[in-house]
Amino acid sequence: MTAPRLNLLGLDQDALRRWLVERGDKPFRASQMMKWLYHAGVSDFSDMTDLSKSMRARLGATVEVRGPQVIFEGVSDDGTVKWLLQLDGGNAIETVYIPDNGRGTLCVSTQVGCALDCSFCATARQGFNRNLSTAEIVGQIWVANQRLEALAEGTGAAAARITNVVIMGMGEPLANLANLIPSLNIMIDDMAYGLSKRRVTVSTSGIVPAIDKLRESVDVALAVSLHAPNDALRDELVPINKKYPLAVLMDACRRWVDRDRKTHVMFEYVMLAGVNDQPEHARQLVKLLGDLPSKVNLIPFNPFPGVGYTRSSNAAIDRFWDVLNHAGVRTTKRRTRGDDIDAACGQLAGQVDDKSRRDNKFSAPRFGEQR
Repeated sequence: MTAPRLNLLGLDQDALRRWLVERGDKPFRASQMMKWLYHAGVSDFSDMTDLSKSMRARLGATVEVRGPQVIFEGVSDDGTVKWLLQLDGGNAIETVYIPDNGRGTLCVSTQVGCALDCSFCATARQGFNRNLSTAEIVGQIWVANQRLEALAEGTGAAAARITNVVIMGMGEPLANLANLIPSLNIMIDDMAYGLSKRRVTVSTSGIVPAIDKLRESVDVALAVSLHAPNDALRDELVPINKKYPLAVLMDACRRWVDRDRKTHVMFEYVMLAGVNDQPEHARQLVKLLGDLPSKVNLIPFNPFPGVGYTRSSNAAIDRFWDVLNHAGVRTTKRRTRGDDIDAACGQLAGQVDDKSRRDNKFSAPRFGEQR
């Protein structure tokens, strides 16, 4: 059986430089190649004209540049675009582009399914298959850029741009740290996508050792999927809280902002009617956050078949917002986008060949474990 070719989308600049040197090529070729790959979107090595003909021929014979295959594309009435992307092995993931007042945000997946079993999330219902490779994570941006250009063709309008990336799609990003970190390096590298470090946000349900490792490895923004202001409720909604309870999680968040006092932690809070949306919950949340530099994003719950929760009323969300706002907590209310194509927060499901032990209520990979 022929071994698969190395996909260069899986190498950040340091790794690409090392790989080139091992082959006997000059390390400066890495920056040249990355400009072709990410600035120009070129995948055919023969078009990389500042490389020698012999080098182009060797690259074309031994490696590849390949993103996931689009098997479904849906465009919402509000301009949101969702792609179902085929991966090697028969699984599929979902990636979403959200345009909003000159900003274009791409929501990227990091796993096929998810093992964390949060009770209000459609992805969790799919089970867990495996981590995405770095090439599969970066490949979502690669494919999205191509498709956005294709959607603009013939319209007379410029192609939509990706200005922000949020690692908030399928999966728990920090359970796939080994492949996530080089992906982030590519996103913020000026030779690659060149995104501002504040425009790349990693969301986690709270794997504390991995938060610390991420802080030490790459400078991006952090979002925490909180959803409850006390341990009893969070144990129910976000089971990993049993391993890393709120006191431990909040200490990790304080260590995060201690690195750079100009930054803050975003706390995501899905509003579930009668579950976590009462004024008392808001007061508990104010006390939990204390003086931590933070921002709270209140997210209307987006239902899916078989779930036992309903969305909080607008009045309940407004009351919750009032408590936080009057206490001086920076708070936003997220506008639901793409729910007509099941592309809203919490609705991504993809196609997952579940290999997790779903009889085990919490079967997430241990920190550092690769599945």
